[in-house]
Amino acid sequence: MSLIEQPKNTRFHDYHIEAAGKMVPFAGYSMPINYADGIMEEHHHTRDSAGLFDVSHMGQVIIRGTEVSQQLEKLMPVDLQQLAVNSMTYSTLINAQGGILDDLIITRWDDKTFFVVVNAACKQQDIQHFRDNLLDAEIIELEDHGLLALQGPLAIDVLVKLAPQVADLHFMQGCAVTINGCNCFVTRSGYTGEDGFEISIKPEDCKVVADALLANPSVRWIGLGARDSLRLEAGLCLYGHDMNQQTSPVEANLLWSISKSRRAGGDKQGGFLGSETVLKHIDQGITQKRVGFMVEGRAPVREGADIVDEAGQVIGAITSGGFSPSLQKPIAMGYVPLNYSTPGTQVNAMVRGKLRPLVVYSMPFVPQRYYRG
Repeated sequence: MSLIEQPKNTRFHDYHIEAAGKMVPFAGYSMPINYADGIMEEHHHTRDSAGLFDVSHMGQVIIRGTEVSQQLEKLMPVDLQQLAVNSMTYSTLINAQGGILDDLIITRWDDKTFFVVVNAACKQQDIQHFRDNLLDAEIIELEDHGLLALQGPLAIDVLVKLAPQVADLHFMQGCAVTINGCNCFVTRSGYTGEDGFEISIKPEDCKVVADALLANPSVRWIGLGARDSLRLEAGLCLYGHDMNQQTSPVEANLLWSISKSRRAGGDKQGGFLGSETVLKHIDQGITQKRVGFMVEGRAPVREGADIVDEAGQVIGAITSGGFSPSLQKPIAMGYVPLNYSTPGTQVNAMVRGKLRPLVVYSMPFVPQRYYRG
């Protein structure tokens, strides 16, 4: 009889228990869905103040080598050689068929070194993918490091008191800082649509950094439940739900993430895994596309619900859905044929045998407030 593998604890597990976190298994870790105040209050706190998220379950990887930029460009459709030191970009890892293996954030530390953050459920697959394809590179998983996300309009006020140099960062930039004597790497980024930061922390320094942040009365722990409602309002994909290995970046409405130099006619056209399919999708078009929906009524439409046309024919499926605390109404995203993807188009979702009216909506649902200077 096989033994059930117990979920791992992050370095902040005791904090979650102390804050009455409702712990559940998630991507191999014991993670808080919410705390005593509940998802709705946590969501509003992040939009209004400064929410602190434990995202240490994510994969943190250092990739180093003399020609690492060129090697990584064979795996993702971005122009890494043009990425400045301490700048970062969003990208997808693409398979040979043009589908998405994962999405990630990659930051250049120096001429030969990149820092990559990948999704928790995909991290071992991604690290093996790097090892299989980057034969001359040194690949180091920061397995025990902490990763905290401080998000919301007051995040800058909180962090600048501990690390003044973060005031100079714009969205998608990072720098090394010292917080109460602990060396950390901070990026101005996040998964909520708000201004905010992610802080990579050595294992032995996690408690000191967490205590420093939580000492500010504006800071409160936020769980995975509110993280999901925040990212949905921001129109951000959740890997394995809104995109997968059968979905191309173009179908996932992520064309903006493909560097122009890697597209047809660019200086470095193609040359990445799956580029034939991806460039074909850009040039010749696609048959389906990820879009947002406003949902009529109060009840959410959940992932997996069929999307049907006026004749009752199934034309797509919901991939994410929930109640928007900011808008006080349900929202969703999913895939529909291109001729149904124009904002304002009316379709329906089939929920327990009943039709629920949907209207295609241009995402984000709530304006993003990234700091761009």
